Amino acid sequence: MPRTILHEVQIHPAVRDRIAHYHAEIIEAVQAAVSANDIVVVGMRQNPFPKKARKSLDAAGIAYKYLEYGSYVGEWRKRLALKMWTGWPTFPMVFVKGLLVGGAEDLGKLIESGALDRKK
Repeated sequence: MPRTILHEVQIHPAVRDRIAHYHAEIIEAVQAAVSANDIVVVGMRQNPFPKKARKSLDAAGIAYKYLEYGSYVGEWRKRLALKMWTGWPTFPMVFVKGLLVGGAEDLGKLIESGALDRKK
């Protein structure tokens, strides 16, 4: 079930391009990493949940790519662009084979279920 998103006709034409290209380089970098890697964790410094996700993957011997964008006060605009793009409100953002699977807890459930390959 898709979430409700403000329709383009409800956005003034003068700002549509600004919204569409808001930190597009970050989105493109994450898209490239997701295309090139089976598992990608997008996180930030000082947040314990990206660390938890990485520790879970390390403990399970699962290879992944980690991307980090700032801390709580640094690079928040870049992280905002990622939130706007995915609709996922928190970090980490975990992608498995191109699919956003959620955050650290969601990843932990996948690892426990055996759904992820244990290749390093």
